[in-house]
Amino acid sequence: MLTFKGGIHPPEGKALSEHKPLKRLSLPDKVIIPLSQHIGAPAKAVVQVGDEVLTGQKIAEAAGTISANIHSSVTGKVIGIGEFPHPVAGRGTAVVIERSGEDRFFEYPTYTVETCGREDFLKIVAEMGIVGLGGATFPTHVKLSPPSWKKVDTVILNGAECEPYLTCDDRLMQEESRKIALGLLLMVKNTGAETGIVGIEHNKPEAYEKMKEACAPYKELKVALVKTKYPQGAEKQLIDSLTRRKVPAGGLPLDVGIIVQNVGTAFAVYEAVYEGKPLIERAVTVSGEGMKDTANFITRIGDTYERLIDEAGGMKEEAGCLISGGPMMGFAQVTARQLPVIKGTSGILLFTRKQLPGYEESPCISCGACVSVCPMKLLPTQLVTLVKNKRFEEAGEMNINSCIECGSCAYVCPSRIPLVQYVRLGKGALRKISARERAKKEEAK
Repeated sequence: MLTFKGGIHPPEGKALSEHKPLKRLSLPDKVIIPLSQHIGAPAKAVVQVGDEVLTGQKIAEAAGTISANIHSSVTGKVIGIGEFPHPVAGRGTAVVIERSGEDRFFEYPTYTVETCGREDFLKIVAEMGIVGLGGATFPTHVKLSPPSWKKVDTVILNGAECEPYLTCDDRLMQEESRKIALGLLLMVKNTGAETGIVGIEHNKPEAYEKMKEACAPYKELKVALVKTKYPQGAEKQLIDSLTRRKVPAGGLPLDVGIIVQNVGTAFAVYEAVYEGKPLIERAVTVSGEGMKDTANFITRIGDTYERLIDEAGGMKEEAGCLISGGPMMGFAQVTARQLPVIKGTSGILLFTRKQLPGYEESPCISCGACVSVCPMKLLPTQLVTLVKNKRFEEAGEMNINSCIECGSCAYVCPSRIPLVQYVRLGKGALRKISARERAKKEEAK
Protein backbone atom coordinates (compact mmCIF):
# COMPACT_ATOMS: atom_id res chain seq x y z
CA MET A 1 0.00 0.00 0.00
CA LEU A 2 1.22 3.52 -0.79
CA THR A 3 3.03 5.16 2.11
CA PHE A 4 6.19 7.00 3.24
CA LYS A 5 9.06 6.22 5.60
CA GLY A 6 8.68 7.16 9.25
CA GLY A 7 5.48 8.18 11.00
CA ILE A 8 3.45 6.70 13.85
CA HIS A 9 0.19 4.91 14.60
CA PRO A 10 -1.59 6.70 17.44
CA PRO A 11 -5.05 5.47 18.53
CA GLU A 12 -7.48 6.67 15.86
CA GLY A 13 -10.50 7.64 17.97
CA LYS A 14 -12.52 8.02 14.76
CA ALA A 15 -15.13 5.43 15.73
CA LEU A 16 -16.67 8.03 18.05
CA SER A 17 -17.95 10.16 15.14
CA GLU A 18 -17.23 8.55 11.76
CA HIS A 19 -20.80 7.20 11.52
CA LYS A 20 -22.36 10.62 12.21
CA PRO A 21 -23.64 12.32 9.00
CA LEU A 22 -22.94 16.00 8.50
CA LYS A 23 -25.61 18.07 10.24
CA ARG A 24 -26.24 21.68 9.29
CA LEU A 25 -26.50 23.78 12.44
CA SER A 26 -29.24 26.36 12.91
CA LEU A 27 -28.15 29.94 12.30
CA PRO A 28 -26.37 31.53 15.28
CA ASP A 29 -27.84 34.68 16.82
CA LYS A 30 -24.42 36.32 16.75
CA VAL A 31 -21.11 35.64 15.01
CA ILE A 32 -17.59 36.71 15.95
CA ILE A 33 -15.51 36.81 12.77
CA PRO A 34 -11.73 37.29 13.24
CA LEU A 35 -9.77 39.30 10.68
CA SER A 36 -6.93 36.76 10.83
CA GLN A 37 -8.11 33.39 9.53
CA HIS A 38 -5.28 32.60 7.17
CA ILE A 39 -1.51 32.56 6.83
CA GLY A 40 -0.25 36.05 6.04
CA ALA A 41 -1.41 39.56 6.83
CA PRO A 42 -4.77 39.94 8.63
CA ALA A 43 -7.57 41.24 6.44
CA LYS A 44 -8.55 44.91 6.71
CA ALA A 45 -12.11 45.63 7.85
CA VAL A 46 -14.28 47.46 5.29
CA VAL A 47 -17.34 47.78 7.56
CA GLN A 48 -18.05 49.91 10.61
CA VAL A 49 -20.19 49.48 13.70
CA GLY A 50 -23.81 50.06 12.74
CA ASP A 51 -23.49 48.79 9.15
CA GLU A 52 -26.11 46.35 7.87
CA VAL A 53 -24.63 43.40 5.98
CA LEU A 54 -25.93 40.50 3.89
CA THR A 55 -24.85 36.87 4.12
CA GLY A 56 -21.75 36.51 1.94
CA GLN A 57 -21.02 40.24 1.82
CA LYS A 58 -17.34 41.14 2.11
CA ILE A 59 -16.57 42.64 5.52
CA ALA A 60 -12.76 42.61 5.30
CA GLU A 61 -10.44 42.66 2.31
CA ALA A 62 -7.06 41.04 1.76
CA ALA A 63 -4.23 43.24 3.01
CA GLY A 64 -1.35 42.14 0.83
CA THR A 65 -0.26 39.37 -1.53
CA ILE A 66 -0.53 36.67 1.14
CA SER A 67 -3.91 37.45 2.67
CA ALA A 68 -7.58 36.63 2.12
CA ASN A 69 -10.97 38.31 1.98
CA ILE A 70 -13.47 37.66 4.78
CA HIS A 71 -17.25 37.66 4.44
CA SER A 72 -20.25 37.93 6.72
CA SER A 73 -21.66 34.52 7.56
CA VAL A 74 -25.12 35.88 8.49
CA THR A 75 -27.47 38.70 7.56
CA GLY A 76 -27.49 41.32 10.27
CA LYS A 77 -25.90 44.36 11.86
CA VAL A 78 -22.27 45.01 12.83
CA ILE A 79 -22.42 45.63 16.60
CA GLY A 80 -18.73 45.64 17.43
CA ILE A 81 -15.12 45.49 16.23
CA GLY A 82 -12.63 44.58 18.93
CA GLU A 83 -10.35 42.04 20.58
CA PHE A 84 -11.72 38.52 21.13
CA PRO A 85 -10.36 35.05 21.88
CA HIS A 86 -8.75 33.37 18.88
CA PRO A 87 -8.19 29.57 18.65
CA VAL A 88 -4.69 29.94 17.18
CA ALA A 89 -3.39 33.43 18.02
CA GLY A 90 -4.79 33.61 21.56
CA ARG A 91 -6.54 36.92 20.90
CA GLY A 92 -7.20 38.97 17.80
CA THR A 93 -9.36 41.62 16.19
CA ALA A 94 -12.81 40.44 15.12
CA VAL A 95 -16.01 41.83 13.63
CA VAL A 96 -19.15 40.99 15.64
CA ILE A 97 -22.43 40.71 13.73
CA GLU A 98 -25.85 40.28 15.30
CA ARG A 99 -28.19 38.31 13.08
CA SER A 100 -31.40 40.12 12.14
CA GLY A 101 -33.26 37.28 10.45
CA GLU A 102 -32.96 34.56 7.83
CA ASP A 103 -30.26 34.65 5.16
CA ARG A 104 -30.42 37.26 2.43
CA PHE A 105 -27.46 36.50 0.21
CA PHE A 106 -25.12 38.95 -1.45
CA GLU A 107 -25.15 37.94 -5.12
CA TYR A 108 -22.09 36.88 -7.11
CA PRO A 109 -21.85 35.53 -10.69
CA THR A 110 -21.82 31.75 -11.19
CA TYR A 111 -19.97 29.55 -13.68
CA THR A 112 -19.39 25.87 -14.53
CA VAL A 113 -16.24 23.93 -15.27
CA GLU A 114 -16.93 24.47 -18.99
CA THR A 115 -17.50 28.24 -18.78
CA CYS A 116 -14.95 29.24 -16.13
CA GLY A 117 -11.65 30.32 -17.69
CA ARG A 118 -8.39 30.66 -15.77
CA GLU A 119 -8.63 34.44 -15.24
CA ASP A 120 -12.21 34.25 -13.96
CA PHE A 121 -11.37 31.21 -11.86
CA LEU A 122 -8.49 32.81 -9.96
CA LYS A 123 -10.51 36.01 -9.50
CA ILE A 124 -13.42 34.04 -8.01
CA VAL A 125 -11.23 32.00 -5.65
CA ALA A 126 -9.57 35.19 -4.41
CA GLU A 127 -12.81 37.16 -4.12
CA MET A 128 -14.54 34.36 -2.19
CA GLY A 129 -11.81 34.24 0.46
CA ILE A 130 -10.96 30.57 0.02
CA VAL A 131 -8.02 29.23 2.02
CA GLY A 132 -6.62 25.77 2.71
CA LEU A 133 -9.14 24.00 4.95
CA GLY A 134 -6.83 21.23 6.09
CA GLY A 135 -5.47 23.50 8.81
CA ALA A 136 -2.66 25.42 7.12
CA THR A 137 -5.08 28.11 5.79
CA PHE A 138 -2.77 29.29 3.00
CA PRO A 139 -4.72 31.56 0.58
CA THR A 140 -5.87 29.24 -2.20
CA HIS A 141 -5.69 31.76 -5.05
CA VAL A 142 -1.98 32.23 -4.35
CA LYS A 143 -1.33 28.49 -4.30
CA LEU A 144 -3.18 28.08 -7.58
CA SER A 145 -1.16 30.85 -9.28
CA PRO A 146 2.31 29.35 -9.73
CA PRO A 147 4.93 31.49 -11.47
CA SER A 148 5.24 30.90 -15.20
CA TRP A 149 8.53 29.03 -14.81
CA LYS A 150 6.96 26.45 -12.46
CA LYS A 151 5.19 23.82 -14.55
CA VAL A 152 2.39 22.02 -12.68
CA ASP A 153 1.37 18.60 -13.95
CA THR A 154 -0.51 17.21 -10.92
CA VAL A 155 -3.01 18.49 -8.37
CA ILE A 156 -3.34 16.29 -5.30
CA LEU A 157 -6.38 16.38 -3.02
CA ASN A 158 -5.62 15.44 0.56
CA GLY A 159 -8.37 13.11 1.72
CA ALA A 160 -6.12 11.31 4.21
CA GLU A 161 -7.48 13.07 7.31
CA CYS A 162 -4.72 11.40 9.33
CA GLU A 163 -5.30 13.35 12.56
CA PRO A 164 -6.93 11.12 15.19
CA TYR A 165 -10.59 11.76 16.06
CA LEU A 166 -11.31 14.04 13.06
CA THR A 167 -13.94 12.71 10.65
CA CYS A 168 -15.45 15.77 8.94
CA ASP A 169 -13.44 15.27 5.71
CA ASP A 170 -14.45 11.60 5.65
CA ARG A 171 -18.12 12.58 5.90
CA LEU A 172 -17.70 15.35 3.32
CA MET A 173 -16.23 12.86 0.82
CA GLN A 174 -19.09 10.45 1.44
CA GLU A 175 -21.85 13.05 1.20
CA GLU A 176 -20.50 15.62 -1.30
CA SER A 177 -18.22 13.52 -3.51
CA ARG A 178 -19.53 14.89 -6.82
CA LYS A 179 -18.94 18.51 -5.78
CA ILE A 180 -15.45 17.68 -4.51
CA ALA A 181 -14.63 15.98 -7.83
CA LEU A 182 -15.81 19.03 -9.80
CA GLY A 183 -13.80 21.30 -7.50
CA LEU A 184 -10.71 19.24 -8.24
CA LEU A 185 -11.48 19.28 -11.98
CA LEU A 186 -11.69 23.09 -11.84
CA MET A 187 -8.27 23.25 -10.21
CA VAL A 188 -6.72 20.81 -12.69
CA LYS A 189 -8.15 22.66 -15.68
CA ASN A 190 -7.15 26.12 -14.51
CA THR A 191 -3.59 25.36 -13.40
CA GLY A 192 -2.60 23.62 -16.63
CA ALA A 193 -2.17 20.31 -14.82
CA GLU A 194 -2.76 16.99 -16.53
CA THR A 195 -3.88 14.90 -13.56
CA GLY A 196 -5.79 15.23 -10.32
CA ILE A 197 -5.31 12.58 -7.63
CA VAL A 198 -7.40 12.13 -4.49
CA GLY A 199 -5.37 10.39 -1.77
CA ILE A 200 -7.52 8.64 0.87
CA GLU A 201 -6.33 6.58 3.85
CA HIS A 202 -7.49 2.96 3.75
CA ASN A 203 -9.49 3.34 6.98
CA LYS A 204 -12.11 5.27 4.96
CA PRO A 205 -13.44 2.64 2.51
CA GLU A 206 -16.84 4.30 2.07
CA ALA A 207 -15.26 7.64 1.17
CA TYR A 208 -12.88 5.87 -1.22
CA GLU A 209 -15.74 4.18 -3.09
CA LYS A 210 -17.80 7.38 -3.24
CA MET A 211 -14.88 9.41 -4.60
CA LYS A 212 -14.01 6.71 -7.15
CA GLU A 213 -17.57 6.82 -8.43
CA ALA A 214 -17.60 10.64 -8.55
CA CYS A 215 -14.25 10.88 -10.37
CA ALA A 216 -14.90 8.05 -12.85
CA PRO A 217 -16.49 10.27 -15.57
CA TYR A 218 -13.38 12.46 -15.81
CA LYS A 219 -10.28 11.01 -17.44
CA GLU A 220 -8.08 13.55 -15.65
CA LEU A 221 -9.05 12.37 -12.16
CA LYS A 222 -7.82 9.40 -10.14
CA VAL A 223 -8.41 8.12 -6.61
CA ALA A 224 -5.73 6.25 -4.66
CA LEU A 225 -5.66 4.45 -1.31
CA VAL A 226 -2.76 5.27 0.99
CA LYS A 227 -1.77 3.46 4.17
CA THR A 228 -3.33 4.68 7.39
CA LYS A 229 -0.41 6.29 9.19
CA TYR A 230 0.26 9.64 10.80
CA PRO A 231 1.18 12.17 9.29
CA GLN A 232 0.08 10.71 5.95
CA GLY A 233 -1.80 13.94 5.16
CA ALA A 234 1.25 16.19 5.37
CA GLU A 235 2.01 17.65 1.93
CA LYS A 236 5.47 16.20 1.40
CA GLN A 237 4.53 12.79 2.78
CA LEU A 238 1.39 12.56 0.64
CA ILE A 239 3.38 13.56 -2.44
CA ASP A 240 5.96 10.89 -1.63
CA SER A 241 3.28 8.24 -1.13
CA LEU A 242 1.34 9.02 -4.31
CA THR A 243 4.08 9.98 -6.79
CA ARG A 244 7.45 9.04 -5.19
CA ARG A 245 8.62 12.57 -5.91
CA LYS A 246 10.77 14.13 -3.18
CA VAL A 247 10.25 17.79 -2.33
CA PRO A 248 13.73 19.22 -1.61
CA ALA A 249 14.61 20.58 1.83
CA GLY A 250 13.38 24.16 2.03
CA GLY A 251 11.39 23.63 -1.16
CA LEU A 252 7.72 23.58 -2.06
CA PRO A 253 5.51 21.04 -3.86
CA LEU A 254 5.68 23.36 -6.88
CA ASP A 255 9.36 22.44 -7.16
CA VAL A 256 8.30 18.94 -8.21
CA GLY A 257 5.34 20.07 -10.33
CA ILE A 258 2.59 19.47 -7.77
CA ILE A 259 -0.07 21.50 -5.95
CA VAL A 260 -1.72 19.98 -2.87
CA GLN A 261 -5.16 21.02 -1.63
CA ASN A 262 -7.59 19.65 0.95
CA VAL A 263 -10.89 17.98 -0.03
CA GLY A 264 -12.72 20.67 1.95
CA THR A 265 -10.97 23.31 -0.13
CA ALA A 266 -12.09 21.59 -3.35
CA PHE A 267 -15.67 21.61 -2.03
CA ALA A 268 -15.37 25.34 -1.24
CA VAL A 269 -14.01 25.96 -4.76
CA TYR A 270 -17.03 24.19 -6.24
CA GLU A 271 -19.44 26.28 -4.16
CA ALA A 272 -17.63 29.50 -5.10
CA VAL A 273 -17.71 28.80 -8.84
CA TYR A 274 -21.02 26.95 -9.29
CA GLU A 275 -23.07 28.63 -6.56
CA GLY A 276 -21.41 32.05 -6.09
CA LYS A 277 -20.89 31.27 -2.42
CA PRO A 278 -17.98 32.71 -0.41
CA LEU A 279 -16.27 30.70 2.31
CA ILE A 280 -18.75 31.40 5.12
CA GLU A 281 -19.13 27.91 6.57
CA ARG A 282 -17.22 24.67 6.95
CA ALA A 283 -17.40 21.09 8.25
CA VAL A 284 -16.27 20.61 11.86
CA THR A 285 -15.97 17.45 13.99
CA VAL A 286 -16.97 17.73 17.66
CA SER A 287 -15.70 14.64 19.47
CA GLY A 288 -13.60 13.12 22.25
CA GLU A 289 -14.16 11.06 25.38
CA GLY A 290 -14.96 14.26 27.29
CA MET A 291 -18.14 14.73 25.23
CA LYS A 292 -21.53 13.24 26.10
CA ASP A 293 -22.11 12.72 22.37
CA THR A 294 -20.29 13.53 19.14
CA ALA A 295 -21.19 15.19 15.84
CA ASN A 296 -20.02 16.35 12.43
CA PHE A 297 -21.45 19.80 11.75
CA ILE A 298 -21.68 22.24 8.86
CA THR A 299 -21.42 25.50 10.77
CA ARG A 300 -21.06 29.17 9.95
CA ILE A 301 -17.71 30.90 10.40
CA GLY A 302 -17.89 32.95 13.58
CA ASP A 303 -20.20 30.58 15.46
CA THR A 304 -18.72 29.70 18.86
CA TYR A 305 -17.08 26.55 20.20
CA GLU A 306 -19.43 26.79 23.17
CA ARG A 307 -22.54 26.51 20.98
CA LEU A 308 -21.13 23.62 18.91
CA ILE A 309 -20.27 21.71 22.09
CA ASP A 310 -23.79 22.28 23.45
CA GLU A 311 -25.42 21.30 20.14
CA ALA A 312 -23.41 18.06 20.08
CA GLY A 313 -24.68 17.08 23.51
CA GLY A 314 -22.46 18.98 25.94
CA MET A 315 -19.33 18.02 27.81
CA LYS A 316 -19.01 15.52 30.64
CA GLU A 317 -18.20 16.63 34.18
CA GLU A 318 -14.83 14.90 33.95
CA ALA A 319 -13.84 16.83 30.80
CA GLY A 320 -10.47 18.42 31.42
CA CYS A 321 -8.95 19.46 28.09
CA LEU A 322 -10.32 21.38 25.09
CA ILE A 323 -8.38 21.20 21.83
CA SER A 324 -8.97 23.12 18.61
CA GLY A 325 -8.05 20.85 15.70
CA GLY A 326 -6.61 17.38 16.13
CA PRO A 327 -4.78 16.01 19.18
CA MET A 328 -1.43 15.89 17.38
CA MET A 329 -1.19 19.37 15.82
CA GLY A 330 -4.11 21.20 17.43
CA PHE A 331 -4.01 23.91 20.09
CA ALA A 332 -5.22 23.57 23.68
CA GLN A 333 -7.77 26.23 24.63
CA VAL A 334 -8.50 27.93 27.95
CA THR A 335 -12.18 28.60 27.23
CA ALA A 336 -14.97 27.83 24.77
CA ARG A 337 -16.86 31.06 25.49
CA GLN A 338 -16.74 33.61 22.67
CA LEU A 339 -14.16 31.39 20.93
CA PRO A 340 -15.07 31.55 17.23
CA VAL A 341 -14.97 28.86 14.59
CA ILE A 342 -12.56 30.08 11.91
CA LYS A 343 -11.78 28.88 8.41
CA GLY A 344 -9.08 26.54 9.74
CA THR A 345 -11.20 24.92 12.47
CA SER A 346 -11.44 21.23 11.58
CA GLY A 347 -12.24 19.86 15.01
CA ILE A 348 -13.29 20.66 18.56
CA LEU A 349 -12.14 17.89 20.91
CA LEU A 350 -12.84 17.33 24.59
CA PHE A 351 -10.77 14.86 26.62
CA THR A 352 -11.15 13.69 30.21
CA ARG A 353 -8.72 14.45 33.01
CA LYS A 354 -7.75 10.76 33.18
CA GLN A 355 -6.60 10.93 29.56
CA LEU A 356 -4.18 13.77 30.21
CA PRO A 357 -0.66 12.32 30.43
CA GLY A 358 1.97 13.61 32.82
CA TYR A 359 4.54 15.73 31.04
CA GLU A 360 7.33 15.88 33.58
CA GLU A 361 10.42 16.00 31.38
CA SER A 362 13.29 13.57 31.99
CA PRO A 363 16.80 13.60 30.47
CA CYS A 364 17.17 12.22 26.95
CA ILE A 365 18.28 8.56 27.01
CA SER A 366 19.57 8.65 23.39
CA CYS A 367 17.18 5.87 22.32
CA GLY A 368 16.73 7.29 18.81
CA ALA A 369 12.97 6.78 18.80
CA CYS A 370 12.34 10.35 17.65
CA VAL A 371 14.79 9.94 14.78
CA SER A 372 13.20 6.70 13.58
CA VAL A 373 9.69 8.18 13.31
CA CYS A 374 10.51 11.65 11.96
CA PRO A 375 8.85 11.87 8.52
CA MET A 376 11.27 14.66 7.52
CA LYS A 377 14.39 12.62 8.40
CA LEU A 378 15.58 15.18 10.95
CA LEU A 379 17.40 14.66 14.26
CA PRO A 380 14.88 16.06 16.77
CA THR A 381 16.93 15.39 19.89
CA GLN A 382 19.96 17.23 18.49
CA LEU A 383 17.81 20.15 17.35
CA VAL A 384 16.31 20.45 20.82
CA THR A 385 19.76 20.38 22.46
CA LEU A 386 20.80 23.30 20.24
CA VAL A 387 17.61 25.22 21.04
CA LYS A 388 18.03 24.68 24.78
CA ASN A 389 21.53 26.11 24.51
CA LYS A 390 20.30 29.03 22.35
CA ARG A 391 22.44 27.95 19.41
CA PHE A 392 19.68 28.88 16.99
CA GLU A 393 21.81 29.48 13.90
CA GLU A 394 23.30 26.00 14.21
CA ALA A 395 19.79 24.58 14.52
CA GLY A 396 18.98 26.43 11.31
CA GLU A 397 21.93 24.78 9.59
CA MET A 398 20.49 21.42 10.69
CA ASN A 399 17.24 22.26 8.86
CA ILE A 400 15.05 23.00 11.88
CA ASN A 401 12.76 24.96 9.55
CA SER A 402 12.03 21.74 7.63
CA CYS A 403 10.17 20.41 10.68
CA ILE A 404 6.43 20.17 9.92
CA GLU A 405 5.60 20.15 13.67
CA CYS A 406 3.60 16.93 13.35
CA GLY A 407 4.47 15.91 16.91
CA SER A 408 5.48 12.33 16.06
CA CYS A 409 8.78 12.75 17.92
CA ALA A 410 7.14 13.99 21.12
CA TYR A 411 4.55 11.20 20.91
CA VAL A 412 7.15 8.41 21.04
CA CYS A 413 9.67 10.05 23.41
CA PRO A 414 9.99 7.87 26.56
CA SER A 415 11.48 10.83 28.45
CA ARG A 416 8.40 12.98 27.81
CA ILE A 417 10.51 15.74 26.26
CA PRO A 418 8.20 18.25 24.51
CA LEU A 419 10.35 18.08 21.39
CA VAL A 420 7.98 19.80 18.99
CA GLN A 421 7.44 22.71 21.40
CA TYR A 422 11.19 23.25 21.67
CA VAL A 423 11.43 23.18 17.89
CA ARG A 424 8.71 25.84 17.66
CA LEU A 425 10.70 28.01 20.08
CA GLY A 426 13.79 27.58 17.93
CA LYS A 427 11.98 28.44 14.71
CA GLY A 428 10.50 31.52 16.35
CA ALA A 429 13.95 32.64 17.55
CA LEU A 430 15.34 32.20 14.05
CA ARG A 431 12.56 34.36 12.60
CA LYS A 432 13.43 37.13 15.07
CA ILE A 433 17.12 36.88 14.18
CA SER A 434 16.30 37.09 10.47
CA ALA A 435 14.04 40.11 11.06
CA ARG A 436 16.81 41.92 12.96
CA GLU A 437 19.30 41.19 10.18
CA ARG A 438 16.90 42.53 7.55
CA ALA A 439 16.34 45.68 9.61
CA LYS A 440 20.09 46.23 9.90
CA LYS A 441 20.51 45.90 6.12
CA GLU A 442 17.71 48.39 5.54
CA GLU A 443 19.36 50.87 7.95
CA ALA A 444 22.70 50.41 6.17
CA LYS A 445 21.08 51.41 2.88
